[in-house]
Amino acid sequence: MAISKAMIVFPLLCFLFSTISTLSHPNTLVCNETEKRALLSFKHALFDPAHRLSSWSTHEDCCGWNGVYCHNITGRVIKLDLTNLSCVAPIRILNYLDLSGNDFGGIPIPSFLGSMRSLTYLDLYYASFCGLIPPQLGNLSNLQHLSLGSGYSFYEPQLYVENLGWISHLSSLEYLVMYEVDLQRELHWLKSTSMLSSLSELYLVACELDNMSPSLGYVNFTSLTVLSLSWNHFNHEIPNWLFNLPLNSLGLSYNHLIGQIPEYLGNLSSLTILSLNGNRLNGSLPSRLWLLSNLEYLYIGNNSLEGTISEVHFNKLSKLKYLDMSSTSLIFKVKSNWVPAFQLEELWMSTCQIGPKFPTWIQTQTSLQYLDISKSGIVDIAPKWFWKWASHIDLLIDLSDNQISGNLSGVQLNNTYIDLSSNCFMGELPRLSPQVSVLKMANNSFSGPISLSCAKIEWKNLSGELSHCWTYWQSLTHLNLGNNNLSGKIPDSMGSLFELEALHLHNNRLSGDIPPSLRNCKSLGLLDLGGNKLSGNLPSWMGEWTTLVALSLRSNKLIGNIPPQICWLSSLIILDGSEYGSILKFVRSIDLSSNDFLSGLESLNLSCNNLMGSIPEKMGSMKALESLDLSRNHLSEDEDFQGKDVIDENEEGSEIPWFYIGMGLGFIVGFWEFVVLFIQESLRHAYFQFLYRVKDWVYVAIAIRYVSQHFVSFIFGKRKFGYDMYV
Repeated sequence: MAISKAMIVFPLLCFLFSTISTLSHPNTLVCNETEKRALLSFKHALFDPAHRLSSWSTHEDCCGWNGVYCHNITGRVIKLDLTNLSCVAPIRILNYLDLSGNDFGGIPIPSFLGSMRSLTYLDLYYASFCGLIPPQLGNLSNLQHLSLGSGYSFYEPQLYVENLGWISHLSSLEYLVMYEVDLQRELHWLKSTSMLSSLSELYLVACELDNMSPSLGYVNFTSLTVLSLSWNHFNHEIPNWLFNLPLNSLGLSYNHLIGQIPEYLGNLSSLTILSLNGNRLNGSLPSRLWLLSNLEYLYIGNNSLEGTISEVHFNKLSKLKYLDMSSTSLIFKVKSNWVPAFQLEELWMSTCQIGPKFPTWIQTQTSLQYLDISKSGIVDIAPKWFWKWASHIDLLIDLSDNQISGNLSGVQLNNTYIDLSSNCFMGELPRLSPQVSVLKMANNSFSGPISLSCAKIEWKNLSGELSHCWTYWQSLTHLNLGNNNLSGKIPDSMGSLFELEALHLHNNRLSGDIPPSLRNCKSLGLLDLGGNKLSGNLPSWMGEWTTLVALSLRSNKLIGNIPPQICWLSSLIILDGSEYGSILKFVRSIDLSSNDFLSGLESLNLSCNNLMGSIPEKMGSMKALESLDLSRNHLSEDEDFQGKDVIDENEEGSEIPWFYIGMGLGFIVGFWEFVVLFIQESLRHAYFQFLYRVKDWVYVAIAIRYVSQHFVSFIFGKRKFGYDMYV
């Protein structure tokens, strides 16, 4: 069996080492065990008279094998260089080739694939191929499955087609996926694909298409059951020819479709998935929509739809599982004792008019994983049963921007993502289970101590002192308590947050020293303590935070010298040290000699202090510096430093609020990624590991909402394909 697999994989790997080239070098990373076994099987299918593969043994790490090159971060095999090795082992006729999920470095799809005429399955999705799709693929007359797409490729140009005529020769094709393939040059894509009489599933997603020929009355898709044309540029009405097809799945989401949803949608009696969200559709919903008794997914949100929907409309939709009516002007008016025939797993109704009464019918939905009824006009008290019932919703609850009231004292929240902000909740803050990852409770009337166990926390409108119970939440990675009215000292127990990557305590009234226990937070990438009343010296141990990217200590009462250990912060990009009051009270010079002083630093703010003397010459070697603010000190400019873009020391209002520095962080990090990846190899591991974990701090609220809500509408099934389109 191993020999058989090797023979199948053999021509693929010959193709790999003959076409891929990178600048990687062997490293000491531990390789992937599955790839190691595959390479050992491959070895047995090769003729190696010179024993070049003698290092390929089960006892050695494959990243150290001769000719094997692994990724510096992931340890995955990215290159095989077996030049002059004889590939003469016998092979069988290849009929299945799956290269998806690899990184081929932006090379074109090899045209010789068109000579593998026995192929019935070819998957090149998410493999970082670029350029023209070779028309030679049209020679694969036995092909039944073809999947092409750039995925998250950073390479240019993306895959494109000049003429799709070759695809009509794939007479056996049943399944066709093109994701992010540029088809805008091909005006006759519909004619070419409709000639495939065996085609049952067609996905042309994000392909720059802009015309579905709405005037056509008939298209010869006699076997087509699944059609997804989402994320294109169609700006006309929904064409009539769609409703003559034997479809059970139709995806037209995120285009620019106009007009009303046509009544003859009811012709598609077998439809299980309908995704029309993210268009410019208007008017009321067609009456025949509610006759689609097989419907499981109904996504019509983000349109200009209007009208009133009652429980009568859902009488025949007993199979419905996913419902999205969000961002519409629909009015959802049902009786308080309504018991729906369906059991939903996801309900998205943000901005629909549901209130003023709390929707009691949702109590009947015992399978819900996502509930979003934000901005729905509810002015009511949350029922007593709601919080116990809501504890069974694992993933998301969003009640924000209503006027829902109730006392949450003693309530325990168990959901991964919770947004209760901008309501009228009161009482003590609710207890949180370790499952909670994101919690938003701003603009309510809570009181009492903070007690939490989340991975990521953001709270506003808080006052009082921080508790000393942080030792219980050592898995916490992101904490944002900025812009509140917190007072007292930073608790020593915060040093127990060993996994902490981002800490925001800015703009409070915190006082006292920076606790030495924070030294234990060695994973910190962002620390913002600005706008408080912290005193004492700047700790020298801060220089041990090698992963620190952004540091703000502005507007405090720190005193003493800047410790030279700060120069050890090799990953630092943002340093904001302005307006300390007396932080630099005793500093009369800064000695940067014999140092590579933060050579990667791109923003330095030391304004509004008592610095004096000349600006050090060594600052001129800070080539990456883009923003330097030394204003409102007592400095003189050295002639050798002229030419740098320095803010005048007497310029009024020159301070740069941390908010605006944060806005620039996206650009800075983007550029720094390039610098780290291609120049400073020693920083790659720490930097990328930080970015991989911190990136969801920015995107988590959008990602949870977007992925869960639109995975079907995007390409009918992240679950079906196993593709993760967004995270």
